[in-house]
Amino acid sequence: MNMLENISLADKVWFCTGGKARFFVEPKTADEFAAAVKFATEKELAIHMLGLGANTLVSDTGFDGLVIRPALKTISQQKNGADVFVTAGAGVTIEELINWGFEHNVVGLEEFSGIPGTIGGSVFINIHYFDCDLSHMVYAAKLMHRKTGELIDVDREWFDFKYDYSRLHDEPYVVVEATLKLKVATDIDVAFARGRSVEIIRHRAHRYPTVRTCGSFFQNFSALTPGLIELNGKKITAVAYYLDQLGLKGAVKGKASVSTKHANMIVTAPGATSQDVIDVAQHMQQKMRDVYGLTPQPECQFVGFSEYPLFLNV
Repeated sequence: MNMLENISLADKVWFCTGGKARFFVEPKTADEFAAAVKFATEKELAIHMLGLGANTLVSDTGFDGLVIRPALKTISQQKNGADVFVTAGAGVTIEELINWGFEHNVVGLEEFSGIPGTIGGSVFINIHYFDCDLSHMVYAAKLMHRKTGELIDVDREWFDFKYDYSRLHDEPYVVVEATLKLKVATDIDVAFARGRSVEIIRHRAHRYPTVRTCGSFFQNFSALTPGLIELNGKKITAVAYYLDQLGLKGAVKGKASVSTKHANMIVTAPGATSQDVIDVAQHMQQKMRDVYGLTPQPECQFVGFSEYPLFLNV
């Protein structure tokens, strides 16, 4: 295990901003993972789990703890009739697993084509694309306790999945590997799935910024949120709708701005700081408050901030 010190995180997150991690490690096995956890426990260090960094904003002052970026890359399968149970290490990327499936006549994950993320991070946040949630496919997982290194096996129900949420947000466990229930495919099925994958990626590239962003910055509202606009008898929960109505596309603070493609996405330019991103996000929140009385909350994960950097719900 190669434990590194004072490592920049700006080149490891999609915003390309933020300071250094006091310690950084990429465990390749469960044993190395456990050793990293033990190291943090003995030194009384906070731990942050990092995937591809596509949903992460690191403080400009960095993170005074241990950043673990799992590099467990094993993939195995067990077929059961038309179903196949695929187990992938926490460091396997969604793109890698989709392509592995195509090579092994397994389909089901192609709806997530073009979404940057690892298995560990994707289970944590319960990635979604329109009506498709990863939770629909999670069958089981092996988790590790953040303090003791203890391994436990859990089923899908343990996670209590919701929109942008899994129980991992509140429990001291991290994903070592996850098992997904996918479908055995014919060559024709795979050809169709490949085509759908290409089309989804094309669609995403047309609608959304593809670099220097975390994707949707704010979570959509619950239908139970007071004050939502109704159109044709249906409440509008999409945060992007309200931000678009406010004309916020292109709004700039420092070297960060609201994307001109999508009103709920923030992008950075070279030389941007994480504070620039925070300034843009606060500007978006303030405008929403002033006009609609709504305060959206971030989907993005904050790392290394001494205080919560945005406005809380009012």
